[in-house]
Amino acid sequence: MADKHHLKNPGTTALFEAILSLENMEECYTFFEDLCTMKELADMAQRLQAAKMLLAGKTYEQIVKSVEISTATISRINRCIQYGNGGYELIINRVNEEKEEQ
Repeated sequence: MADKHHLKNPGTTALFEAILSLENMEECYTFFEDLCTMKELADMAQRLQAAKMLLAGKTYEQIVKSVEISTATISRINRCIQYGNGGYELIINRVNEEKEEQ
């Protein structure tokens, strides 16, 4: 299993604390627009969408057509889902639960 704390350092801790302090969607847009390039945001959004589709049982071909992401990136995401720390599944399940509650 991957070391869950390999990213743990003062810089990433400060970043994650900043993200956790965001209070609403508008603050997220404001912060991430300053923090990331449009390409970086688009790439992260594509990875999350591909992870959702993988967890829903979609094929690589379906994901490539829908998300316009490379099979190499899909493969990396799939490895994270299969052998990683469970971050994709955690966040996707949580968001789904919150949407169901609304």
